[in-house]
Amino acid sequence: MAKKSARKPNAAFMKPVTPDAALAAVVGAKAMPRTELTKKIWDYIKKNGLQDKKDKKQINADDKLKAIFNGKKQVSMFEMTKLVSGHVS
Repeated sequence: MAKKSARKPNAAFMKPVTPDAALAAVVGAKAMPRTELTKKIWDYIKKNGLQDKKDKKQINADDKLKAIFNGKKQVSMFEMTKLVSGHVS
């Protein structure tokens, strides 16, 4: 039986991205891979109890997150990923 090769991480996810000012308020201004960026956002959400209690897929925005979420009070975790992409270069 052939050995399965280890899964290679997608190069696009590993390429460092630079957060803009709104996103830097949450994750810091240092360039980092998207995977690390997403992890830091989730750490922030969990630390501040921003995940909706009834519907875990929804994120309730505080003032810092509202700046990233285009002023929305609540977004789904899938929409969050899309909105965050608009704040990196």
